[in-house]
Amino acid sequence: MKKFALSFIILGTLVCMAVSARNNDVMTPDQKLRLAAAVIENYYVEEVNSDTLVDEAIIAMLRTLDPHSAYSTPEETKELNQPLEGKFSGIGIQFNMVEDTVYVIQTTAGGPSEKVGIRPGDRIVSANDTVIAGKKLNNPGIIKVLRGPKGSRVHLKVKRSGVPDLIDFILERDDIPIYSVDAAYMVNDSTGFVSVTRFAEATAREVRQAADSLARLGMRNLILDLSSNGGGYLGAAFELASEFLDEGDPVVFTKGLNTPPNYFNVERTGTIPIDRLVIMVDQYSASASEILSGAIQENDRGLIVGRRTFGKGLVQRPFPFPDGSMIRLTTSRYYTPSGRCIQKPYEKGKGEEYQLDMLNRYNSGELWHADSIHLDKSTPYYTLRNRRVVYGGGGIMPDVFVPADTSRYSSYYRDLVAKGVIIKYTLNYIDHNRKALVAEYPDEESFVARFEPSQEIINGLIEAGKANGVEFNEEQWQTSRELILAVLKGLMTRDLYENGIYVRSTNPLSPDFREAVDLINDPERYYRLLKGK
Repeated sequence: MKKFALSFIILGTLVCMAVSARNNDVMTPDQKLRLAAAVIENYYVEEVNSDTLVDEAIIAMLRTLDPHSAYSTPEETKELNQPLEGKFSGIGIQFNMVEDTVYVIQTTAGGPSEKVGIRPGDRIVSANDTVIAGKKLNNPGIIKVLRGPKGSRVHLKVKRSGVPDLIDFILERDDIPIYSVDAAYMVNDSTGFVSVTRFAEATAREVRQAADSLARLGMRNLILDLSSNGGGYLGAAFELASEFLDEGDPVVFTKGLNTPPNYFNVERTGTIPIDRLVIMVDQYSASASEILSGAIQENDRGLIVGRRTFGKGLVQRPFPFPDGSMIRLTTSRYYTPSGRCIQKPYEKGKGEEYQLDMLNRYNSGELWHADSIHLDKSTPYYTLRNRRVVYGGGGIMPDVFVPADTSRYSSYYRDLVAKGVIIKYTLNYIDHNRKALVAEYPDEESFVARFEPSQEIINGLIEAGKANGVEFNEEQWQTSRELILAVLKGLMTRDLYENGIYVRSTNPLSPDFREAVDLINDPERYYRLLKGK
């Protein structure tokens, strides 16, 4: 009876809202939305989850705007923020899931796993009462088991090569840093290489630390690799750009319909002491990567090498809700110092077409031919010091275009990677030969300089492929041989040495890297291009 009375009251309210709207010939969007929600909740044929209804309504509204405005649930919001905040609470390991086994690749220096004696090559069988081995969990599933609140304890059972029984470890979870710099080394006596994978709170500090270390080894020129860097915090990009520019130099500005223009100019001259600077980018370098690249290019501080960047120049402002969910709403656009809009063109509500942009670039030949790139040449822009011409149209066009390289790619290599054969074989080989390898190559430098995979190792990899359904193909092997062996050596480097640098083995095969090295070590060509000649 009470439910009937309540429904009668609700119905009366809805009728009043509708009559009022009809009499005024107007119903505000807010009234219409509340009316629709009330009708669905009270008269739909089945029970309705109000939270889901609201979430889906928000998602649908944002979908009509632009490709980057988005809604995230409390769980999704937490996962999104962790990489940018630069840390999370866990046990401090880097792992690979190969088939149904979790292999420890590295332990974080000073982290919980290192403190209790977990080693690279160990296999985690269970965590507390959750069995991991043999369950074919995906990476998010494993992470959910291993991470937890700081100070909480986790009991691991670990299988170690040469030890017959499982080893028990009890760890106390702690804050684990997420690093932005994943590689820093000297290419030659005067040139350093630093790879940045994201722009987070500590990115500029990490790059400064890496540059200081390389400077002590003689670095005077720097190759900064932003390839496939999807961006992150604007503040991090601004802070890092400031390390290479002079006080007062413009970095980026933003403006939007409902937000006033905001200009970001360098507040103090940078402290990283280098002469020549080359930045590597590709079609997946986005957002903060494009801000940094555009600032360096337009202040004539360095040269950009690679392919046109992604073109993500929309600024999302977070609007959190009390339950932990969040709307990331586009409020303005990024513009380079000369006024170029970084954002590539899009049509509202056509997100699927926007997502096909990379496929369209592939089909048009843009990744291999610079003259296939559609630049907006109707409005030229100019760099600030040397007055070089640059164009808009979305993304940052490099000063030196480098075609994408697929010459070493084959279906044989693809299948070895897709089925985890190279990783699994490398882990097993290191597992059984770690002591002998470290004895012969006591540090990363000696390993990179002298180690070459033997024929025995190559034969073992080929047989491992066959055992996993990847039949050997001589022609495709010859096509991909250099790449496969470089990946194999890179994985071994990473697994053998603390903070081992994977890309030291694969970089020499990268046309982008080779072009960057050639350019930075040719002062005459470098400064000629920098002056637009």
